[in-house]
Amino acid sequence: MPFLPLNRKEMESLGWRRADFVIVTGDAYVDHPSFGTAVISRVLEKEGFKVCIISQPQTDEDFCIFGAPRLAFLVNSGNIDSMVAHYTAAKRKRSEDAYSPGGKAGLRPDRAVTVYSKTLKRLYKDVPIAIGGIEASLRRFAHYDYWDDCVRPSVLVDSGADVLMYGMGEKHIAEIAHRLDTGEKISDLTDILGTCYLVDTKDYEFKPGTRECPSFEAVKNADEQGFKKYAVSCKIQQTEHDAIRGKRIIQRHGNKILVQNPPMPPLTTEEMDEVYALPFMRDYHPSYKAKGGIPGIEEVKFSVIHNRGCIGACNFCALAYHQGRQISSRSHESVIAEVKKITEMEDFKGYIHDVGGPTANFRFPACKKQLKAGLCADKKCLAPEMCKAVEVDHSDYLSLLRKLRKISKVKKVFIRSGIRFDYLLADSSPEFFEELVEHHISGQLKVAPEHCSDDVLKRMGKPKAEIYNNFKKRFYEITKQKGKEQFLVPYLMSSHPGSTINDAIKLALFLKRESLHPQQVQDFYPTPGTISTCMFYTGLDPMTMEKVYVPKTPQQKAQQRALLQYYRPENRSLVLSALKSAGRYDLIGTGKNCLVAPERTNTAQTANKKKKTIRNVHKKKKG
Repeated sequence: MPFLPLNRKEMESLGWRRADFVIVTGDAYVDHPSFGTAVISRVLEKEGFKVCIISQPQTDEDFCIFGAPRLAFLVNSGNIDSMVAHYTAAKRKRSEDAYSPGGKAGLRPDRAVTVYSKTLKRLYKDVPIAIGGIEASLRRFAHYDYWDDCVRPSVLVDSGADVLMYGMGEKHIAEIAHRLDTGEKISDLTDILGTCYLVDTKDYEFKPGTRECPSFEAVKNADEQGFKKYAVSCKIQQTEHDAIRGKRIIQRHGNKILVQNPPMPPLTTEEMDEVYALPFMRDYHPSYKAKGGIPGIEEVKFSVIHNRGCIGACNFCALAYHQGRQISSRSHESVIAEVKKITEMEDFKGYIHDVGGPTANFRFPACKKQLKAGLCADKKCLAPEMCKAVEVDHSDYLSLLRKLRKISKVKKVFIRSGIRFDYLLADSSPEFFEELVEHHISGQLKVAPEHCSDDVLKRMGKPKAEIYNNFKKRFYEITKQKGKEQFLVPYLMSSHPGSTINDAIKLALFLKRESLHPQQVQDFYPTPGTISTCMFYTGLDPMTMEKVYVPKTPQQKAQQRALLQYYRPENRSLVLSALKSAGRYDLIGTGKNCLVAPERTNTAQTANKKKKTIRNVHKKKKG
């Protein structure tokens, strides 16, 4: 099966005069199941529709290469939010873009969904526009925008689009496509699960069971009342994000009302199998070869996704708010079939780089109650302590990995997408942990304790530090038993809400004690749609309404970041200022427990210069 048309010549070669749908995306076109555009386009193709793709348009002419589609334009920013693609946590411009030809930056606009939709509305006034993907999904309500440092309205208001699909979109788009195809207007599609739409206030009929968030006008005010309203809004959005018990939510934006229908149920195993069996080319479009290819494919080319959703739901991560907390998984047969396809690829070297997902070692919902009653609205499954109802079982995942290891041409099967170590440690059977260490680690296992301070971990929605310490101890015990030389690489985060300068110093001491010198440090990035971003903006934990300390100024954030790399000469002045501000003069010195050497005084510098001068004089006399 060929790639879907990326230009008019390719469309006409298929005998098409017009597309049913045109997808406009901020990414280069990569036909691989890890890319949302590829999945949605292949789902529509399977449903019998003609789909063309406009990738990273730059001019009006680019938007017009296929003309008006018969049914609708579909718009996304790409695999990640366009602002995250362009800027670091320090708001510096990135020099590369892994989802663009040759890794070149700047081929998509800031706020791509809004820019693309407005352009299409200007060029094709009467053609429906549906937006989706991560950027639209996480900006569906009024949201704090870190880059503008203010609250922006729903992206549906900003963009002028007709409907917004949030979450994973296979079911949404199939229903939208067929209903448009039967003659329904886009304005009539107000009952589709997993979608948002706008209605005039005067035309809205309040339905029983609906929850109302504070309005955009209420949450945008940067004062005490505005912060409280924003936190209340965040909690409603988070707690109702459940496909079983979730309610309809509305939020007023001036004379419009944003309506979010309850979430679309996640795909069943059978439905997921159908999606991943679609005829993906598993590569980037050939037109990019001369431009250096698409770097983003390298991470996933020989990897397999076996699940969706995350019962961990860390506060700083948007995955659970996008994919949901309920786990969906593919059958063994489906994963095995995909791996066998990978082994037939010309450049396959025998290594499956990953068999994972949002968290690799989740295969089933956390407990049976979730299947009938939905997720708990008032607590998490794993943090700060694991719920007693959680059923920990790695046997099915282990069975799948064993089958994959036996496939012809497969030398090694690695797990790189992340292991939830608290869930692993709670397993009464040692089998998975032992086989993980023996067969599935490529020298290093990356895990995400994120911090070592329990106060910070509480705000992150992560398990206590003791859990990671117990996991680390057991990991190295098994590694030694297996005669391996393997290491844990912990992901750590600086400047998360709740992290004081003393917490950052505690983390620096942890790194020193563990002899860890991280080459890269993740500073907390306030992206739309997360609980942690709400804390960053409001100074409140939306789930409890407790006040939270937030390191916000560039100096505060720079100090905490520098402490994680205290050993670097360029960070010396920042580390010194941080330690002094905390009164931790005991950590300034040359002793083994110190983080940084003291500043040399002017007197000491003068004495050293005098000594050097005297030595030079003696040398000249001897000469």
